[in-house]
Amino acid sequence: MRLSSPIYRLKRKAKILARDNDIRLYEALNQIATKEGFKDWSHLASNYSEATPAKKVMKQLVSGDMVLIGARPGHGKTLLGLELIALAEESNRAGYVFTLDYNESDVWDRFEKLGFAPKRFNRPVVVDTSDNICADYVIERLSKSSDDALVVIDYLQLLDQRRSNPPVDEQVRALKKHATDSGAIVVMISQIDRAFELSSSGLPSIDDIRMPNPVDLSLFNKRCFVHDGEVRIEMAA
Repeated sequence: MRLSSPIYRLKRKAKILARDNDIRLYEALNQIATKEGFKDWSHLASNYSEATPAKKVMKQLVSGDMVLIGARPGHGKTLLGLELIALAEESNRAGYVFTLDYNESDVWDRFEKLGFAPKRFNRPVVVDTSDNICADYVIERLSKSSDDALVVIDYLQLLDQRRSNPPVDEQVRALKKHATDSGAIVVMISQIDRAFELSSSGLPSIDDIRMPNPVDLSLFNKRCFVHDGEVRIEMAA
């Protein structure tokens, strides 16, 4: 089936439709998809999937991975993490978002911008915004499910902001052990030091990770850096 316009133009039409008719973006996307002959937007997208950065990253993830996503503010690290969650069920995984930075409404609004809504997911996605988020809290929640998990934690530098929590290095080690033992994939979003903005580098590197407290970054066997729409995936040596 041939689309009447490229996907990016259809998305633009949906944004205008949502604005003009005061409806949610996912509803507008579904209306556009129906006019194109599909049952909903996810049906259209699955037939005309673009090689998005998240899909490229997802293809390289395997059970037990510890993944670091680093970028400066506004360069898409959180959206990349959420798109990985949206793709989790395609790998028969349950998606978990643990965030100390956003409220639940913010997270679902960002899912909607990606063209996903709660009813889009065949299995529930857990969005947890508790102030108690730390490694032990995450592991306890995951232990209550028998499903393989893909976990996004937002973000690394906030895990030990509460004095009652263990040092962040200790927490990353605990999450690494859980991923190895359970087969989960753990993705941690990370800040990049602001000094990067003064460098001539095109993309951040492991040396640009903001480190207010010590962390053994070799615990992350895969690293993903984002800047100005470009994405680079690295394997740890």
